[in-house]
Amino acid sequence: MSELLYRWPDAAKFGRRVPKEKFYEHGTVSTAVREKFIAEVQRITWAYKIAETTINLASSAAVPEIQIFEIDAKGTDVSDPVLSAIDKAIPFPIIFEINRGEGEARSTRMVAAHKQPSSGAPKIGAYYSTDWQPARSERERQSLPTAITLPALYTAILAPLTPVAVQPGEDVAEVAAKLESVRKLEREIAVLERKLRTEPQFNRKVELRRALKTKQAELTNLVER
Repeated sequence: MSELLYRWPDAAKFGRRVPKEKFYEHGTVSTAVREKFIAEVQRITWAYKIAETTINLASSAAVPEIQIFEIDAKGTDVSDPVLSAIDKAIPFPIIFEINRGEGEARSTRMVAAHKQPSSGAPKIGAYYSTDWQPARSERERQSLPTAITLPALYTAILAPLTPVAVQPGEDVAEVAAKLESVRKLEREIAVLERKLRTEPQFNRKVELRRALKTKQAELTNLVER
């Protein structure tokens, strides 16, 4: 995992607190997820709205805006089901910054998932995160990646969080396809490893090892940077 926090543009500052009840009272949120909101979330702030009108980068249907949500945790972290509930309630891509602790012990991690717009609730991929790191002042943060469109900016922000190698010019959909391939290969590798442990026949073990090495090589090609 990477260690970075971005310095979000002043022009995009939104700074609006959002009651968590707005999310866990949503019709699709289960009782279990609602309880996670109550137990894990202290405060949710819609911190920045990165859009064509705020930073003058061309948008697209897939990435009309990028929202930055800050979540102050009650305890040590905020779980993925809570993030997913927020993601599904907001139609735009979201980058989360989760804060925990107070004072000098305060730390932050940036986390996001690729979001695909759809006619119903948006489709949310797996969540990827930076390491926990000391909370930084605006001056200590990293500048946003250089980009000429909002989709390109979104891809550049997500790229360091994901385990895949992102090539110049690739868009968010291509990165999402790679991530899906990684998840599929990881599942296939786990199945082959399980079969290899329990297979009694030598010849069959040789076949399984060969198949496992092939899948592992495919995975390495996807994740090498």
